[in-house]
Amino acid sequence: MTGSLTIAGLGPGAEALITPEVSTALAEATDVFGYGPYVVRVPAREGLTLHPSDNRQEARRAVDAMRLASEGRSVVIVSSGDPGVFAMASAVFEALEDAPHWHSLPIRVLPGVTAMLAAAARAGAPLGHDFCAINLSDNLKPWKTIEKRLRLAAEADFAIALYNPRSVSRPDDLARAFEILMQAGCGARIVIFAHAVMTAEERITSLPLSEAIAEMADMRTLVIIGNSLTRRVGSWIYAPRRAS
Repeated sequence: MTGSLTIAGLGPGAEALITPEVSTALAEATDVFGYGPYVVRVPAREGLTLHPSDNRQEARRAVDAMRLASEGRSVVIVSSGDPGVFAMASAVFEALEDAPHWHSLPIRVLPGVTAMLAAAARAGAPLGHDFCAINLSDNLKPWKTIEKRLRLAAEADFAIALYNPRSVSRPDDLARAFEILMQAGCGARIVIFAHAVMTAEERITSLPLSEAIAEMADMRTLVIIGNSLTRRVGSWIYAPRRAS
């Protein structure tokens, strides 16, 4: 096969946080696939075809991209943040598993700065000790699995980054998550709401979990719940490197 497929992360929003490796891949691409708001971040140019699609068309997007790559095109699938964190890299390999005729297709995964790390950097160092990331969307997994992971993460005293906290179709998920964490004794933990981090609309808010309101978040918000030792120093929030 003469074509190639690259799965690339565009970072959290700021152009300066797109890696040089990803910029080179985009400059050499003949086709770019992705969710519409992410594809629009790629400048149009002669010789480049943009293929925006809806957020729930990941499987179709992956198949179409692999088909064009197998025909000799230089294809890039873009994701926000890092493509391997709740994004397109897994979707591509899921599709590839069902398409053995494309197993020899040259594929690269190029990392990006994920929202979790960008939000943590803006707040200070809330992920400075052990942490985990949980996607609150139950589109692809049952809520009982999310609930179990929240309870176990609280018991293990991880800092917890919550992706996809609320949406129009899932308005109550974050409130349910907060209730689970409150029941687990996390009411005094610091919660960080990082809205549209690294963009002109960025807003960082922090307060104790017991005072947090789920409506403070939307789908452009990354939520971080600190561990039991997370503290403030001046205007910053950090997790000490030593655990009790």
